[in-house]
Amino acid sequence: MKVLVVDDNPDLARSSALLLELEGHDARVAETGREAVAAAAEFRPEAVLLDLRLPDLPGAEVARHVRAELGRAVVILGVSGLDPEDRPPAEAELFDRHLVKPLDLTDFGRLVGEVRRAAATP
Repeated sequence: MKVLVVDDNPDLARSSALLLELEGHDARVAETGREAVAAAAEFRPEAVLLDLRLPDLPGAEVARHVRAELGRAVVILGVSGLDPEDRPPAEAELFDRHLVKPLDLTDFGRLVGEVRRAAATP
């Protein structure tokens, strides 16, 4: 699966991408919101791991751009150190699921599959 990892912590972004590649995914990294928007348009990922707090654009704004470019076909996973209940409700609709750091990416494909199946269920 093509995965875009977006995080302003370069070590975390690269290590997450490396773990995903070890699982067989094609992973790219973006460290800012603007890089993420450009990378999503060019790379056309199937899934995005998107840090909610970026230095230049909020994660919700990046998610809006990615949705406008790729629609509902892309799975957007919001990533934060905050508990999901602490996030604004308006943001929740932009993301397919929220994950709390630190991430466990060893079963990433299963997680994306669950999100896709849930979205397909009426």
